[in-house]
Amino acid sequence: MTLFGILKKTVPAFAAAVSFFVSVFTFGLTDGNAIRINDNKTYLQFDGWGTSGAWWPQYVGNTAIDSQVAKLLFNDEEGLGLDIYRYNIGGGEKENPNSRIWGDWTKTESFYVYNKQTGQYELDFSKDANARKMMDLAVKNGASSIILFCNSPHFSMTASGQASGGLTADSSNLPKENYQLFVDYVLAVADHFVSLGYPVTYISPINEPQWGWGGDWVGQEGCHYTADEAVELLELFAVNMEERHTAYKLSGPESGCMSADWLEYQNKFFKSKILSEFCETYSGHSYWMDNKYSEKWIAGKRFSACFPDKKFYMSEWCELPCSLDSNSVESALYMANVIQQDLTLLNAASWQSWTAVGLADENSGEIKSDTLLRVDPQYSEIHYNKRYFAYRQFTGNICKGAYRVKVIAGNNLSGIDAVAFKSEGKLTLVMINNTEKQTEIHLKNTCKEMEIYTTDADKNYEKVFCGSFASTIALSAKSITTVVLF
Repeated sequence: MTLFGILKKTVPAFAAAVSFFVSVFTFGLTDGNAIRINDNKTYLQFDGWGTSGAWWPQYVGNTAIDSQVAKLLFNDEEGLGLDIYRYNIGGGEKENPNSRIWGDWTKTESFYVYNKQTGQYELDFSKDANARKMMDLAVKNGASSIILFCNSPHFSMTASGQASGGLTADSSNLPKENYQLFVDYVLAVADHFVSLGYPVTYISPINEPQWGWGGDWVGQEGCHYTADEAVELLELFAVNMEERHTAYKLSGPESGCMSADWLEYQNKFFKSKILSEFCETYSGHSYWMDNKYSEKWIAGKRFSACFPDKKFYMSEWCELPCSLDSNSVESALYMANVIQQDLTLLNAASWQSWTAVGLADENSGEIKSDTLLRVDPQYSEIHYNKRYFAYRQFTGNICKGAYRVKVIAGNNLSGIDAVAFKSEGKLTLVMINNTEKQTEIHLKNTCKEMEIYTTDADKNYEKVFCGSFASTIALSAKSITTVVLF
């Protein structure tokens, strides 16, 4: 039986045993309402929070609200203080006369432009001006890492002549004879932005390769690759990057979930000698596993056991499908639980959300938006989704470079989930109260001063306490509470 099979078979019994051990034997926590941060037990160093720049920047950039949006996302004082901005190198469907993509929101400009005089495609870095403006504003407001990612190669490089996937689903849309052309294009874009001083740290040329992409479904740009095809293409990127001594690293393969498909791509990714030596991280998306505790636990344990010297980056998540009212505390709790589980079960060393900004009709009653922020059709007003404040409960005080540490909870705290980090001079504890009642917790750590921030039905990342240490803390019903100990 494989390690995955053994874990899948034994996890229920193991989880029960762990629960018993934690409740009875953990450092003398006889108080059932106690929580203790064991900062002597360190897991990994955190590499930062981020969000994706698809597809909103091409509309929000160069509008009256672009600076304010950038502040709300990347500024430490006025916003989330995100470290990572994911810039989308588009597949050019906005310029494709044969595009089949539904609607305009997910069509992109590209830097690869056809010159009618020469009959050749050439680079034109004046394109995608609005999105480039948002990248400028992101860096200006504190983003220290730019990840350049592709959903598809440029439409001119594909077999179908479209960046929305093949004419038949589940077939790669990039002919192998065009692999080098695609590599050269992406590296030229990356080198250009590096030469301008942008902090490009990674390129990520593949997105969710296991999905079918194309056929009758053409909702966005995308390209299918088998695991072998993905590895072959990424190896070519790695070889070319090594020859060029690039200032940035290779990220991939942006697996769409952590199911059996994820395992196949993961295994073949690290079985490649080239990728194993060249890549420090593996990037995947936390879809279709929301609140599936045992599946995430298995995936995290397997990754740590099989690839102990590699880091897992959770590089994309949004509520999918979006069923919760975006103004409700339930939507905030939903996102907070996913973040907590990805940090603790998947042992994610970075966490990045999908689309940061969405377009919404504010006259439609209940809002169901999978983004952090939403803007009106005139791009003149910004509205918060409740999950924005859930994200800030983590990003506001857990900084890049902090170390995740162990949290021990008493056996009366069913429905309370937590994660903790330590950095120089402080401990940060985020607690999620999923219950419908106020819960009192007894903090078994000591410090001189503390701050408490809360998001619940009435509060939006509100500082509710700042002063001398108090061991008893009341968590309001359905809330996210961040406690910072100095």
